Amino acid sequence: MAEPSAPLPVEPGALGFERIVYGKDAVTGVATVLIDRPEVLNAFDFQTLRELGRAFEDASWDDAVAVIVVTGAGERAFCTGADLDEQAKMGAVSGQYWRWMGAFIEMHDRLRNIGKPTIARINGVCVGGGNELQMACDLSVMVDEAYIRHVGPEHGSVPAGGATQWLPLLVGDRRAREIVMLCEPIRPAQALEWGLVSRVVPRGDLDDAVAMMAASLRAKLPEALRYTKTQLNWWRDMVWAQTVTHAREWLALHSTSDETHEAVAAFHEKRAPRYEALRGLAGAPRTCSDCGATGLPASHGFCGACGAALPDAFEAIP
Repeated sequence: MAEPSAPLPVEPGALGFERIVYGKDAVTGVATVLIDRPEVLNAFDFQTLRELGRAFEDASWDDAVAVIVVTGAGERAFCTGADLDEQAKMGAVSGQYWRWMGAFIEMHDRLRNIGKPTIARINGVCVGGGNELQMACDLSVMVDEAYIRHVGPEHGSVPAGGATQWLPLLVGDRRAREIVMLCEPIRPAQALEWGLVSRVVPRGDLDDAVAMMAASLRAKLPEALRYTKTQLNWWRDMVWAQTVTHAREWLALHSTSDETHEAVAAFHEKRAPRYEALRGLAGAPRTCSDCGATGLPASHGFCGACGAALPDAFEAIP
């Protein structure tokens, strides 16, 4: 099936959702939160993060909801993390990314502290922040055609606070470094063997597997299950709380850097970033030949001090 069984909508339009589909099934007690952006492989922009947070809050407070299923629209992707089209418009000042990261943190806090069991229905590729989203859920069912991958070091970011802290807890230190640093796809069988997902099934069995897992979770004492979840979250909560605010500050500052601008441009131009040029620039800040201003960003065409034209910093090294 392409989509999970359609839940009853929550007063259509009442919550004003545009990027997600949120609904509840009164019979099964399952609330479904679906990222509805298949045209960008269910990547999340600022608005999507805010809507996810509001849906998780509603599901948390509704006593009729016993289990929450998180998934993506279509068959190609569960979620591919941050929307790089939006990221390309950010980075002029650090406050733009700082606000985005604030919405990301709030969404994750609401999901982890939702007080009810959560299942990630991984219906397609699961990349970057998408993997952090599925790791934040208690359990996950992955279709056998998909893969999990991190690409932050290739795209000017770092999966700080989520993958860098949670992956070692789930798969071990060496495997976590392999996933985050090599940026290679992790296929379903490997993800299952490493403990990165709970179960792997053929696409035709995906909805039945999720429904059976949800039914099993519903047949548990809610208060006891809530505290079980709280106890199991202890290590994740501790490392998250100690690192994510620092990550927010660093990532906000890094969003204005030459590395990020070049990596996002390379993504949109479908080419590799000019790594050697960036390595050279790290030890030799640009200088304006007219006024002598130093430390000028590689992405700028003109000197910020005197307005003189600057040569292309990346021109010398392809």
